[in-house]
Amino acid sequence: MKGRIPDTFIDELLSRVDIVDVIERRVPLKKAGREWTACCPFHNERSPSFYVSPAKQFFHCFGCGAHGSAIKFLMDYDRLEFPDAVEELAQNVGLKVPYEGGRDNAPREDRTDLYSLLDASARWYEGELPRSTEAQAYCKKRGLDADTIARFRIGWAPAGYDGVIKKLGTDSRRMQLLNEAGMVASNERGNKYDRFRERLMFPIMDRRGRVIAFGGRILQEKSADQNIGPKYLNSPETPLFHKGRELFALWQVKQANSNLQRIVVVEGYMDVIAMHQAGLPIAVATLGTATTPDHTEVLFRAAPDVVFCFDGDRAGRAAAWKALESALPRLRDGRQAYFLFLPDGEDPDTLIRKEGKSGFEQRLKNATPLSEYFFSELAHDVDVASLDGRARLAERARPLIARLPDGAFRDLMGQELQKRTGARAVFEAEPAKRPTANTVSIQRSLVRTTIALLLTQPGMSDQVERPYGFLRLEKPGVDLLAELIDLARSRPGISPAMMVEHYRDRSEYGALSKLMAATMAGEPELQRVEFFEALQRMEQLAADQRRLFLTGKSREGQLTGAEKAELRELLAARARPATAAEGPG
Repeated sequence: MKGRIPDTFIDELLSRVDIVDVIERRVPLKKAGREWTACCPFHNERSPSFYVSPAKQFFHCFGCGAHGSAIKFLMDYDRLEFPDAVEELAQNVGLKVPYEGGRDNAPREDRTDLYSLLDASARWYEGELPRSTEAQAYCKKRGLDADTIARFRIGWAPAGYDGVIKKLGTDSRRMQLLNEAGMVASNERGNKYDRFRERLMFPIMDRRGRVIAFGGRILQEKSADQNIGPKYLNSPETPLFHKGRELFALWQVKQANSNLQRIVVVEGYMDVIAMHQAGLPIAVATLGTATTPDHTEVLFRAAPDVVFCFDGDRAGRAAAWKALESALPRLRDGRQAYFLFLPDGEDPDTLIRKEGKSGFEQRLKNATPLSEYFFSELAHDVDVASLDGRARLAERARPLIARLPDGAFRDLMGQELQKRTGARAVFEAEPAKRPTANTVSIQRSLVRTTIALLLTQPGMSDQVERPYGFLRLEKPGVDLLAELIDLARSRPGISPAMMVEHYRDRSEYGALSKLMAATMAGEPELQRVEFFEALQRMEQLAADQRRLFLTGKSREGQLTGAEKAELRELLAARARPATAAEGPG
């Protein structure tokens, strides 16, 4: 995919982007000498081992080994594909991403055609809504105003088996895209038909506001003998849509809140929409699935406080417990989870109609903290007055508390367990990690060391004299070192992160990233001296290799005149340092 975006643009983008700013928007950083540091967002820890270097425009965790440029951070943290991370960074600095060869004939991996087709589908459904008196009546009955319908791009899938197919499947390529996007299904004879029919349509959008899937709702309950399918029907898994990662209306929530502190997870699309229309644009919903670990990570990245809102029946409490289990490993200090159980027969939509915005806000304020729900749920069938009952509660709670990240909340949960049961919850303290140049575990040959040092300051390449004497050294990585020096020479001002990103689609990318990480710590002037000393040693080793080769060849009497002269020069050069060393003695 990277080949579709010119390397020169990646260079320009990374030169304009400040990695500290990119990461600090998502992870609180603290100044630590030349670098910035934080507790790693990619693994649980108490002592900060995550470092960001503004000079190198590179991040590295000395605990889990995560590392890379601003692009790589967005890919890992926001779970974006490479082109999406580039697009997001470019948007932040006012650049437009160029695509070599244009986007009309881009390969399938570009997914541009797929996004365009889904957007066209949403527009068609939107256009069909005013034509359906049944759908219009339903929207009026549910109290949906024109602004809400437009904000959520609500539409209507009319009756018939080929509405979308006739509108958008105009050739074989577009039919292929409809199939890939999950917009059509096939019967046992292989005939294609519209997946969504006679349903109110809710486009599902990604973090950039692009349509990636749909949810469709039937308008009314029908008799059991009518084959109308489920009440809610979602798109199947596609290259763009993974229901275990996406949340309905997260895009709208982020558009409505510049500084989101609380987000609410409800069960239905209409519940989400009712809350937004009532002036509470903080609601999202999972997409026909239980809350997953991916969901909880996305939620906590959006807001520090998450309220899980469920029905108070058995099914609702089962869903709540699954949400709790998914949330536990992500409850780092500063994050809080709450649980709100609704009265029987009520949902957020009906409650807001009855109690208004203020009434529902009061319910949110009174939501049960995770710690309270945790212990009450585990103890609901346990006699905590008895020794056996307390032991049972402790055995149930210990492995769950152990899943909490190391930090104050886990300590307090352990103390609460001991208070309730008398049983201690002992956890191994994570040893503090001190960043050093040797922290990264990689084999450091002389060539690798030289490459790693060059990556700290690419500008040093201007002082490497041509022709490169080290090229005669027969060691792995020598050609790569020469290529890196040439790359740095050809792009004055290139940063270390740019150097590494240049190799993203090549096999050397992983090794270069590790070598970059290995030199996160170190004094620049000392690294500069070490680089040129390493080059000298490489040139000396190259000369030694050549001398030994020519010496062996001379024993066989096979040297040419030029080779004899070269050998004499190599022998003389070898002797010169020894003579100089003996002089002062």
